[in-house]
Amino acid sequence: MTDTLMRVPAVKQATGYSRSSIYALMKQGKFPAPVKLSGGGAVAWRSSDIAAWIAAQGAPAKRGAA
Repeated sequence: MTDTLMRVPAVKQATGYSRSSIYALMKQGKFPAPVKLSGGGAVAWRSSDIAAWIAAQGAPAKRGAA
């Protein structure tokens, strides 16, 4: 399987977090660091890092009242 690079819109969609929340979590050391892309200040995340982070978040939230 090939590891793909995900830009901010794809990471937002995959995690459900806003751009500012992603960067805040990164600053706290609670989110994978991106890789710098050549040719400017663009960054992207490895899809495997994002998938591993999602898997490590635990059980999904329960819906509805008990």
